Amino acid sequence: MLTLKAAGLLDVDTGEIIRPGIVKIEGERIVGLGGKPEGEVLDLGDLTLLPGLMDMELNLLMGGPGEHHLTSQTRDDPPTRMMRATQNARRTLRAGFTTVRNLGLFCKTGGYLLDVALKNAIDVGWIDGPRIVPAGHAITPTGGHLDPTMFGKFAPHVLQLSVEEGLANGVEEVRKAVRHQIKHGAEVIKMCGSGGAMSHTGPSGARHYSDEEVRAITDEAHRRGLRVAAHTHGSVAVRQMVECGVDCIEHAFMIDDDTINLLVKEGTWVVATQALIDDMPVLRSSEPEIQAKAALIFPKAKISIRNAIEAGVKIAVGSDAPAIPHGKNALELVALVDRGMTPLQAIQAATIVGADLIDVTDRGRLAEGLLADIIGVAGNPLEDINVLRRVPFVMKGGKQFIY
Repeated sequence: MLTLKAAGLLDVDTGEIIRPGIVKIEGERIVGLGGKPEGEVLDLGDLTLLPGLMDMELNLLMGGPGEHHLTSQTRDDPPTRMMRATQNARRTLRAGFTTVRNLGLFCKTGGYLLDVALKNAIDVGWIDGPRIVPAGHAITPTGGHLDPTMFGKFAPHVLQLSVEEGLANGVEEVRKAVRHQIKHGAEVIKMCGSGGAMSHTGPSGARHYSDEEVRAITDEAHRRGLRVAAHTHGSVAVRQMVECGVDCIEHAFMIDDDTINLLVKEGTWVVATQALIDDMPVLRSSEPEIQAKAALIFPKAKISIRNAIEAGVKIAVGSDAPAIPHGKNALELVALVDRGMTPLQAIQAATIVGADLIDVTDRGRLAEGLLADIIGVAGNPLEDINVLRRVPFVMKGGKQFIY
């Protein structure tokens, strides 16, 4: 048995910091809280213990050392992406994020699901990284926001993706695309419901699929027990996604009060990705028309998420890394507090709400029987959310990664 001894531990349900923080671990599970330390004791001094954090929107196969957001689409082969992803995964784990959703490849892979391979390598211990819920390839129409040719305005036939790689039009093709992802290990389906800020696809809120196509995607996923996440901006597109059965809206920028009320009524999750609004490094080198588009969208996105928080929308933490750098994921919690959450609500969004979104009960809290995914921070995160930006202690499944 291993006992972690710290100054305190946070009960994320009640918001109480229990002092001292005593967590007993056997193997990969927590077997007890409190009482006298037993077995080997790891004294963590004045740290406060929390459950490992969760990032519900990132892409470990993008960003990181040596990548260029435009030219890498044509220069980097799948092995290069995988090697870079190992570094991104390590940074993410060492930042205190022990579970992530890898939401949608949109690059040429020959149909291989690189995020599934990355998950498998982490699970068997070949490399260090968080637990991954992989989406495989994002499902997007020709010319959609997640059609990679639209980021660089490529000529016809350059970097054309296959249906298996997620480029799908019409009910028959979207069904086939979803089935391919599920067959090869996807655990969530990512689709593109509208335009976005960083692509040359027209207005960010423009709908990408017909109702019939969206329902086909959700039907295929739900029959196999998978949830669907949709990149979506704007009230009209978000309402379409919710009404057609999508489980989680990514971004939800520029939504009105009626749409917020619908999200509350239907219990649809939102991953708000607010930190990128405060500082998105890649935007600084983007073309003027992209910068102008973002300048129009981002202020409205701040207002709409404030209203969504106040209305009680279920919001989970998602950084959209590499929109912000891998390893800086906790900036999203800081942004959510800035938008109106309490520090406890932001921590809950990165723990128990995230666990609910991915439909797991074995993590998200410090409790007996749960996975020993534990982080330690200096100071009181309920008083200063910024302490989560530096995490000096990280444990995943009972294995210590940094201290």
